[in-house]
Amino acid sequence: MKTRIETDSMGPVEVPADALWGAQTQRAINNFPISGRPLPASFIQALAEVKKACAQANAELGLLDDTRANAIIRAAEKIASGEHLDQFPIDIFQTGSGTSTNMNMNEVLSNLAQQTLGVTLHPNDHVNMSQSSNDTIPTAIHVAAATLLYRHLLPALDHAIATLAHKAEQVEGIVKTGRTHLMDAMPVTLAQEMDTWKVQLEDVRKRLMDAAKRIVRLPQGGTAVGTGINADPRFGPLVAEKLAHTLQIPFESMDNAFVGISAQDSALELSGQLNVLAAVMMKIANDLRWMNSGPLAGLAEIRLPALQPGSSIMPGKVNPVIPEAVAMVAAQMTGHHTAITVGAQSGNFQLNVMLPMIAANLLDSLLLSGNALRVLADKAINGFEVNEEALKKALDANPILVTALNRVVGYEKGAQIAKTAYAQGRPVLDVALEMTDLDEATLKKLLDPARLTHGGTPDIS
Repeated sequence: MKTRIETDSMGPVEVPADALWGAQTQRAINNFPISGRPLPASFIQALAEVKKACAQANAELGLLDDTRANAIIRAAEKIASGEHLDQFPIDIFQTGSGTSTNMNMNEVLSNLAQQTLGVTLHPNDHVNMSQSSNDTIPTAIHVAAATLLYRHLLPALDHAIATLAHKAEQVEGIVKTGRTHLMDAMPVTLAQEMDTWKVQLEDVRKRLMDAAKRIVRLPQGGTAVGTGINADPRFGPLVAEKLAHTLQIPFESMDNAFVGISAQDSALELSGQLNVLAAVMMKIANDLRWMNSGPLAGLAEIRLPALQPGSSIMPGKVNPVIPEAVAMVAAQMTGHHTAITVGAQSGNFQLNVMLPMIAANLLDSLLLSGNALRVLADKAINGFEVNEEALKKALDANPILVTALNRVVGYEKGAQIAKTAYAQGRPVLDVALEMTDLDEATLKKLLDPARLTHGGTPDIS
């Protein structure tokens, strides 16, 4: 491989001849051959947006001439649009401040400006003007997370909610056996189950929007430790204003930059709400798997769309692959939240030192959850068919319906009826006719499964 020599404050280093990065990036590449995984594209693109906003602010404040500012802006726009992402190879597991990635961006922007516009820029003096890695990387975390939240996850959530609402309408009036402890319980409707999932997702959306109030607050302008050394006091608010205008997200400057630099409370809060979403996704996925189980020896209440062969050895087998994939996503999100929790505890004095790991895990959870919700909605919920025959068969034989007689015959008599029905394999109605003085018409009314899904107390008038 052809190389060139680049120099930084530590001396010369060999860099691939065609690389846009410089010496500091190359040292990081050499130092951190750990996972082989660079920071997500969404983070790199957000960091480019931050650099663009910083250049705009520096120019507006008269700190950077228009030629250099415009060169930074043009180069940053290329990266923000998805170009040259291969020029950011530094491992996630690097210096905890993310300084290596910040300098990677500074060097790439400098070289891009030189190659495409003929403008000479210094990575530190010009591209990094009024900034420190310590405020720029946390700012980029917030910008990337907010962008994925608003543009990716929330639309996916809305789609899943709408799909569940539509499915609830389709299955309205279909009654089935409820289950608690995975055991037969009082009847419910399929629409009630769909609506439960829908409300869970609606509640998650509200929680995410509350967390969004803090993830849009940016510590840019706090520079090295939060004091704002080497930055105009107007710089941070101006950067937030530029980002809000460009991305159409309500970014604002943090009142206390020390918090945004030394801690990752807002990222942890957002991750916590994503962890709630993971639990909801896991519940929905597992409920679907149980309802689809069988088709002969399971519940077989629904039939999920048949998407692919399910076994390399058992012909004809079809598995609930979408719920399984979603359950794995949920598990991964929970793992991410645990790592982010530890990372957020690592704010040592004036700087958190697990920023790249927090960024990678938070953004991965946002990306995965949005993708998984769309797949779950479109390839599982929207297309499942109801096995009404199986539902009716289980419902008709369910002795737990005797619960409806509690107010009329008492718990003890009800328990005797249920046990007898179980032992003899007979309908609870027949057993109740023998063990109570209630007539058949009254019992049919009291034990009507559809009526029982509305709750309330029995009416024997």
